[in-house]
Amino acid sequence: MSSDTTTLRPIAERAQAPAEVRVPSTATGLTWRPLTPSDTPALTRLVNDIEVADAEPFRTSDEEIAERFDGSGKDIARDTLAGVDEDGELRAWAFVVQPPGDVSVVRTFLEGGVHPRWRGRGIGREVLAWEVDRARQLLAATGKDVPARIGAFASEQAAATVGLLRSAGLTPVRVYFEMRRPLDVALPDAPLPPGLRVEAWSDARDEDARLAHNDAFASHWGSEPRTPESWQEGRAQFAPGWSLLAVDDATDEIAGYLVAGRYEQDWEVAGYSSGYVELLGVRPAWRGRGIAPALLTAFMARLREEGIQVAELGVDTENRSGALGLYTRLGFEAFHSSTLYSIEL
Repeated sequence: MSSDTTTLRPIAERAQAPAEVRVPSTATGLTWRPLTPSDTPALTRLVNDIEVADAEPFRTSDEEIAERFDGSGKDIARDTLAGVDEDGELRAWAFVVQPPGDVSVVRTFLEGGVHPRWRGRGIGREVLAWEVDRARQLLAATGKDVPARIGAFASEQAAATVGLLRSAGLTPVRVYFEMRRPLDVALPDAPLPPGLRVEAWSDARDEDARLAHNDAFASHWGSEPRTPESWQEGRAQFAPGWSLLAVDDATDEIAGYLVAGRYEQDWEVAGYSSGYVELLGVRPAWRGRGIAPALLTAFMARLREEGIQVAELGVDTENRSGALGLYTRLGFEAFHSSTLYSIEL
């Protein structure tokens, strides 16, 4: 989203933050409280039940749920919601996240869901109203007078969720594909150009990689700078042995990078083993030299050496870098689609 920030009203006005959030009613049979880290096992079960009902091609792990509570900037008591039945079972959940490093667009993301057996009672609508209220409060509190977004992702087949988001005023703004490529067929011939080398991921290079990522994604739609803390978040399934760096021999600078994930909990659902590309980027000064396909090919070769059957990745279908075309040329095919719905402020 592009906008002249000089014409924007202050974020405190645009956010229209309520003094109090709308807490869901107890009339549905659920009582409401914040989530806590001790809810992790129950929340994992709930999230997995929702994923089964919505025919998602993945499963969220206990470790991924646990790390949602990490981060010094999160106010778990105010940014989360748990709906509990009379037996103490978790039946609904919500989490509102505001990434602290946002500069050009300040964002909030809404996550949550209702157990399949508790749907159709208006709970989801009330949970979403609470989320939007809290998102508005968080945006106002940033004091960042730049464009703002309240966003939520929904898979294409999750019709109930899509309908709920639309009814709450969130509209589709971006479509994302999940793509895969079998590794039992020949890999492309895509070596790095002269003057560059591939290095294995290392802790010593981690901060350099963060800075390289911020440089590579500075002009990408929907991307904001990663702080040192946010760069470390979301690594429950990080696979350093599959992650790679493209390094300039002359300057020893990182020209490109590939961050990989290993989601073994998805393998039974998918029917095959896989490695996932979390992030792939090339810094502007090194673009147009074949670094991205070289890193992807090296990644796939590592997977195949370990007996992994499929390489997977996600892509913004409107990415101006031509990523979708690159992945298609390398043999990747889309198998799942999701959409970002938003309220733009």
